[in-house]
Amino acid sequence: MISTKDFRTGLKIEIDGKPFEIIEFQHFKPGKGGAMMRTKLRHMKTGQVLDKTFRSGEKVKKPDMAVVSMQFIYKEGTDFVFMDLESYEQMNVPGANMGEAGGYVKEGDTVKVLLYNGELIGVDLPANVNLKVAQTDPGVQGDRVSNATKSATLETGIQVNVPLFINEGDLIKVDTRSGEYLGRE
Repeated sequence: MISTKDFRTGLKIEIDGKPFEIIEFQHFKPGKGGAMMRTKLRHMKTGQVLDKTFRSGEKVKKPDMAVVSMQFIYKEGTDFVFMDLESYEQMNVPGANMGEAGGYVKEGDTVKVLLYNGELIGVDLPANVNLKVAQTDPGVQGDRVSNATKSATLETGIQVNVPLFINEGDLIKVDTRSGEYLGRE
């Protein structure tokens, strides 16, 4: 059990059998009565954000979660197939559970996954990844307008805006948090 005095940003808690992550919290004392803890929580499966107030000293359950290193093997339809590096057990994960993270993993990548009661609910990606440009319009000599960009489709299928000088086959670095182009490799 976790007490409200231990709340901090990023802490994972369980409410009514559902996993939540604390996004924001604020301790306050109303004019009369005991102190309270105002929180903003994100449902870890659906992404829904809700506000909840707890009494000071109230206890909530700690969710049954595990962080495991897994390797992305291949994509089967819309499912992503991961393999546990210790037990070699394979797990099919629906594309909806992967969200945007699915556009940044390629076959053979090892990532840390978050399991809740044996079900994958999140992928911890590195801050940036190197991906090859699969398709983009060719750059034209003399087309050097500063900060001008064009759309490029990467090897995983995700689209990113890149500078005009980037061509097909170039290896680029992409920020996984914002989807922005960071540079050429």
